[in-house]
Amino acid sequence: MRPVRVPEGVPVWRPAAGLTGRRTECGVLDRLVEAVRHPGESRALVVHGDAGVGKTALLEYLAGHAPGCRLARAAGVQSEMELAFAGLHQLCAPMLDRLDSLPVPQRDALRTAFGMLVGPAPDPFVIGLAVLGLLSHVAEERPLLCLVDDAQWLDHASAQVLTFVARRLGAESVGLVFGARAPSGNLAGLPEMAVRGLPEADARVLLDSVLTGPIDLRVRDQIVVETRGNPLALLEIPRGLTVAELAGGFGLPGALPLAGSIEESFRRRIDPLHHESRQLLLVAADPTGDPALLCRAGGLLGIGADATAAAADAGLAEFGIRVRFRHPLARSAVYRSAPTRNRQQAHQALADVTDQRLDPDRRAWHRAQAAPGPDDEVAAELERSAGRARARGGPAAAAAFLKQAATLTFDPEQRAGRALSAAQATIQAGLFDVAHELLDMAESGPLSDLQQATVDVTRAQLAFNTSRGGDAPALLVNAARRLEPIDADLSRATYLDAVSAAIFAAGLAGPGGDVVEVARAAASAPPPRHAPRGADLLLDGTAAGLRAGYAAGVPVLRRGLAAFGADMSADEELRWMWLACITALRLWDDDRWEQLSARYLQLARTTGALSELPLALTARAHIVLFTGDLSAAESLTDELQVVVEATGSGLAPYGEIFLAALRGDGRRAHTLIDATLADVTLRGEGVGITLAESANALLGNGLGHYDEAVAAGQRATAHDEDPASHCWALVELVEAAARSGMTETAAGAYRRLTELTGASGTEWALGAEARSHALLREGDEAERLYREALARFSKTRLRVDLARAHLLYGEWLRRERRRGDAREQLRTAYDMLESMGVAGFAERARHELRAIGGTARRRGSAVRHEELTAQETQIARLARDGLSNPEIGARLFISAHTVQYHLRKVFPKLGITSRSQLDRVLPASTSPGKPG
Repeated sequence: MRPVRVPEGVPVWRPAAGLTGRRTECGVLDRLVEAVRHPGESRALVVHGDAGVGKTALLEYLAGHAPGCRLARAAGVQSEMELAFAGLHQLCAPMLDRLDSLPVPQRDALRTAFGMLVGPAPDPFVIGLAVLGLLSHVAEERPLLCLVDDAQWLDHASAQVLTFVARRLGAESVGLVFGARAPSGNLAGLPEMAVRGLPEADARVLLDSVLTGPIDLRVRDQIVVETRGNPLALLEIPRGLTVAELAGGFGLPGALPLAGSIEESFRRRIDPLHHESRQLLLVAADPTGDPALLCRAGGLLGIGADATAAAADAGLAEFGIRVRFRHPLARSAVYRSAPTRNRQQAHQALADVTDQRLDPDRRAWHRAQAAPGPDDEVAAELERSAGRARARGGPAAAAAFLKQAATLTFDPEQRAGRALSAAQATIQAGLFDVAHELLDMAESGPLSDLQQATVDVTRAQLAFNTSRGGDAPALLVNAARRLEPIDADLSRATYLDAVSAAIFAAGLAGPGGDVVEVARAAASAPPPRHAPRGADLLLDGTAAGLRAGYAAGVPVLRRGLAAFGADMSADEELRWMWLACITALRLWDDDRWEQLSARYLQLARTTGALSELPLALTARAHIVLFTGDLSAAESLTDELQVVVEATGSGLAPYGEIFLAALRGDGRRAHTLIDATLADVTLRGEGVGITLAESANALLGNGLGHYDEAVAAGQRATAHDEDPASHCWALVELVEAAARSGMTETAAGAYRRLTELTGASGTEWALGAEARSHALLREGDEAERLYREALARFSKTRLRVDLARAHLLYGEWLRRERRRGDAREQLRTAYDMLESMGVAGFAERARHELRAIGGTARRRGSAVRHEELTAQETQIARLARDGLSNPEIGARLFISAHTVQYHLRKVFPKLGITSRSQLDRVLPASTSPGKPG
């Protein structure tokens, strides 16, 4: 068998050097290059349009008109979409000698993704930060221009990372330009430039350049109209017609879609070729473009060297140091026009010549495409590849191999198991539509009791991910019951997930998912096989509190929080940390809330669990808010906004809502509250209604809009199945109703409140109880209760509640005509509230002070730091808190270079010369700095 080689003198296709028309589009690209060459500038752009419209030609123009820039290239390939990070590796491969410039976690993540290091699957956003840092480092020498063609065919992992990078570009002198059919999917929202057909005049010029003989002008105009000025169509369609057909207008394309008609023109060039040339082109469709691989595969198929000349003469592909098709539609035409048997032979040859040791996964993929039907050996190889793919590209990569493995599995039991594994991986990857199909495949085969329970859990996870509430709690209960006789620990873990999901869904849970029903079911959970750990006690205590009343769960939950984290892996802690944090809140335990929220945020950051980071930031923001450190809370909510933007998390902005409410920013708070209520109702996230309306009541009390606060408090506490979730709202409802003269409403809310506070018995709980009770009493008893509230709140970290107690006591003293005592309490309240930035309540205190002849001096604002942009403020705060530039970059999903660029602008704005002076000009913060 003779090897394939390129004979001397064989013409090969090369991209055209010039462009016809496109002055506007070239101007946009010229300005992009000019911006990137300017220090402190980066740009991203999606060049999109129909197949053949000239996107690739414009990218070639860009490559040829970027003086002083370094170029990096990648292209998506349809047949390679299932191979994780294939496109990203194309782009980054020439830069991998710079990996040592990255922080160790980012460097290891990228090396793992590219198969250079064996380790756990890296978080895709850590990989994104690594690529952003790598591009930034390379661009320090000279501006870097990255061109990514056919982005619609990038593998999922590469598309996710590259579009993440595009959204986070700042001051790196990097240009990232995508060519794509449409700016959809990951590309949606990026700056874009639409490329359409050429104007008629330019289209005629281009058509005339390829005509080989005379043509009737009406026929020429018809071609221009029917191709809609598409350059590739104008170049290719006439080549498939004879001079006579062109002259007379015969054989013109009919009503085929444009992409189809262009592909058909390529197919007409394929059909006359000899079988060996067609088979050579079919093997060349392998996206690696490796001529040595093509040579070896062609040898196995008995393809002679003369086949190369014929394929090159047809103008379909270039055979040089890389094998390159004239256009992706040419590759598509070659592959789709081939009989199935020929495609299978090509894939088998490619599998046979692919090194099993160096590239086992590509070999497995070719073997799968070569299989004429179910093949257990190939399926097993794909399953092994799935494990390696997961380690590099995470669950999305694993899912592709597992789905193919399930399809090729003959044994029904094995097929069901592989389909179930594939479904779990697709859910982890967020590919929810595919998961339904795979779960149906799994249930079509025989399943063990454990597998059937796993299907139930997986369907529940799918329901929770798609609607937050809905059927998830009931499905988890069913799965937990099925697991009881099989695995007691797994059953208990599933019951705990069910309880957590029911609390999250609250009043929007589906049938069988009500918190009380779920708690009753969880009460039947088998006992743990070991001494109860934190998660076991959380399950038993939460179930008892929901089933038998709040007080029944308190002692067990206290022990659970004290033990939480001991003998638990980081994954286990993260799995239930949200529930642990809200349990501390429901127990009115501010010390545990502080400790657990700090640990939650630390775990999410240090493990790179970005899916948990939004919840962790929200939990931390709430405790920081009520300690009165609104500046730190703002930093956390700003960071949360960055994370949500970067990861696409759907979590509502609860921290930002409460921040706006405490600041008395009615317009902002109402905008956020209204949007959140609509969103959580649609998604079945019932806990969001309670939280949003609690913030609404807080806002109303701060602004003195007591009727509005009463209505919001009543909406927040309308569902009484889970009274512990109402701890905040009941406090606000008592105050609002008492101020509105709605004595019975206030007394009813107070009775409900004492069922919680009395059983809790913490200083926070008893302080809230005393303050609320004082609003309902008169004379000496009211004064005693106000003083008790002050004493108890003074023993907590809750400075906002303490300040509000001073305010209410001062207001009561004014009504009692004790003006001197009232001024003392109101001035204390005002000073505390104003210094914390709790503007609504501060204004209430100021108004009361003025009514009795007191004065309240407004705090002087730090004018200079208000000159900073939002991003500059975030960076300055984190630098003040001691984070390095790389740490700030990782926190805000930007490059260290961009951090330094912004700091250079921050210092003169603030009138300082170094980061050590930041604490003098920015408000102090107790927000967590470096993760411990």
